Amino acid sequence: MAGRINDDDVKAVRDAVPIDAVVSEYLQLRPAGGGNLKGLCPFHDEKSPSFQVSPSKGLFHCFGCQEGGDTIAFVMKIDHLSFSETVERLAAQAGITLRYEEGGYNPGTQRGERTRLVDAHQEAARFYVQQLDGPEAEIARKFLAERGFDQAAAAHFGVGYSPAGWDHLTRYLRGKGFTDKELLTSGLAQESRRNPIDRFRGRLMWPIRDVGGDVVGFGARKLREDDNGPKYLNTPETPIYKKSQVLYGIDLAKKDIAKASRAVVVEGYTDVMACHLAGVTTAIATCGTAFGGDHIKILRRLLMDNGSARVIFTFDGDAAGQKAALRAFEDDQKFAAETYIAIAPDGMDPCELRLAKGDEAVADLVQPRTPLFEFALRQIVARYDLETPAGRAAALDEAAPVVARIKNVASQHEVAVQLAGMVGILDTQFVVKRVAQLARWARDRGGRGPAPAPGRGNQSYEAAQAPAAPSGPALNLRSPAHRTERELLKLALQYPHLVSPAFDAYGVDEFTAPPYAAVRQCVQDAGGADDAPADYVEAVLQSAPNDTVRSLVRELTVEAVHARAVDEAYAGAQLVEVRLRAVDRRIRDVQGQLSRLGAHADPEHLTAVQNELWVLTQYAQSLRTRGAEAL
Repeated sequence: MAGRINDDDVKAVRDAVPIDAVVSEYLQLRPAGGGNLKGLCPFHDEKSPSFQVSPSKGLFHCFGCQEGGDTIAFVMKIDHLSFSETVERLAAQAGITLRYEEGGYNPGTQRGERTRLVDAHQEAARFYVQQLDGPEAEIARKFLAERGFDQAAAAHFGVGYSPAGWDHLTRYLRGKGFTDKELLTSGLAQESRRNPIDRFRGRLMWPIRDVGGDVVGFGARKLREDDNGPKYLNTPETPIYKKSQVLYGIDLAKKDIAKASRAVVVEGYTDVMACHLAGVTTAIATCGTAFGGDHIKILRRLLMDNGSARVIFTFDGDAAGQKAALRAFEDDQKFAAETYIAIAPDGMDPCELRLAKGDEAVADLVQPRTPLFEFALRQIVARYDLETPAGRAAALDEAAPVVARIKNVASQHEVAVQLAGMVGILDTQFVVKRVAQLARWARDRGGRGPAPAPGRGNQSYEAAQAPAAPSGPALNLRSPAHRTERELLKLALQYPHLVSPAFDAYGVDEFTAPPYAAVRQCVQDAGGADDAPADYVEAVLQSAPNDTVRSLVRELTVEAVHARAVDEAYAGAQLVEVRLRAVDRRIRDVQGQLSRLGAHADPEHLTAVQNELWVLTQYAQSLRTRGAEAL
């Protein structure tokens, strides 16, 4: 039976690892007010940041897809780890030794699959680095030297060498406690007639890391003529390696990409090395596949997808490179960033350019040159004879639909004008109208367009409570009452000392929105807001009756309070407004009751109702004049 991690150790790990530090490994965070941070959600595709992190509470919440939780939940979700794997990884980062209960613990057999596969890759990376110093690896060192990379450069990027024998790595990893099944699953070994053998043999090795810095695969370059394999051989698809979801160099480049709001996309491992050594530390590359949608998602989270961000593609000047650039343009509309292309005049890649002309030439190459849309259009137009009317018409027929795909109307108009100049059509308005017509037809063919994102405005609360509902409780935030109730609950969760002890005297029925009433009940069940302990929010979360209410609690804990100064005065104003609305509602109810009683009502009952109305009216007046002092 697998050992269960001690609860105190889990709490120690949760407290020791700041959630903002962990999340920042995967996306760029910026201030969101109230001490919170915001960024583009890594769990769904979005262009405006709805993902918030509360460092003080140790929680995250996405207001778009409703994902939320603590540091452990974030890592479990983003890296597809089990609870134990996540705690073990975070504990290792924090230097915490974990204790296990309910039986002994054997790390070699009880750790999760992903952790084991990553560990195997880390050991393999160390093995390959060690082999690079051996006599057999002379050919690998020569390859690096001929491209301008010394020993320090190889060490910085973790470059290594895989021995030419059949099973050097396999035997080494077996000695480290890894099973044949794990080695085959990891892609480090492959089946043979008798026993597993090394997948990579006699090759120069680059470790491929994910955004978090874990080695998840390798890129291997052929060095010898008698090697009948492909020039470049990559790790196959495995549980931890998906080539469409990794970018070589992202672990080294991510902080500078976020800081500079710029990313440089190159084609190969040596190009990444050359760029970084030349001072272009935002360079990354795909691994044996075209730049695609999943790669865009990774970059968008780091760039924050703002209008000042820039993505520069560098491709070889040959036909294949130009084709790659046109493929990149197909995805251009998925960026809010400006996209450019950089091609050296003589068609050299960054590695060749650095060798021939030095670091400054590489740095100069990636300065934004030609907008990607312009390059793509020129490639299309260049295929036609623009000296003839038929050639110009054919060029327009192919290029106009490309321009029509630009979603921003102003940009679309501007590019259409440029297209007219490229093709040589003097009637600019004709081209602009043609592009606009094509764009309109494309929208019409798409029907009504994409369905609206799940929101809170029109969805019923009952629908939100249904198991199939993807979002949290529906709320009408246009309602002043709902807005105030929301603010008060945020204060009760984030600043309980500011609303205590008055808040605990508020009834659940004083919250008119059913979701807010449910959260108020959770606070009550957790022991109230007065003298809230350190684990107060966790207690409220545990009191939630279902995931829907639990998600709303996290949301309210993370969302910024809408006040310039969060103080007793602001808290008192929210307390008064919620109580005053409750009193006014009761006054209306009593007035209706009084009118229904009529002149023939029981005198004693009539007097009691009149007295209640008088007391309520006096209380409402006191709240309006004295504010929080009247509570």
